Amino acid sequence: MFRSDLTIINKTGLHARPAAELALMCRQFNCELRVINGNAVINPKNIISILAGRVKQGDSVVLEAEGSDEEEAGNAIAGFIKNLKD
Repeated sequence: MFRSDLTIINKTGLHARPAAELALMCRQFNCELRVINGNAVINPKNIISILAGRVKQGDSVVLEAEGSDEEEAGNAIAGFIKNLKD
C-alpha cells in the first residue's frame, strides 16, 4: 500500500478546476485510491466526492493507493497535490 501525508498549499484548496483535473488523472489508474481529510474519505476518481470533501488550504490529508499500480499512482497524485497552485 502506498501512503503519503500531504498538506494542501493551494490558496483555494481543491476547488472545481483542480478537482476536475485530479479526477481525470486518477481515473487513469487501476488501483483503489482514497484521500482522507479528517473524517471524510474521498474517492479522488469522482469530482463530486472531491468537492464534497471540502479540502481547503492548510488541510493535512492522507493519500492512500492500493493495487497493481499503487506506486505510480501515489507518486503522480502526490506530485499533483504538492505542485497545485490555484
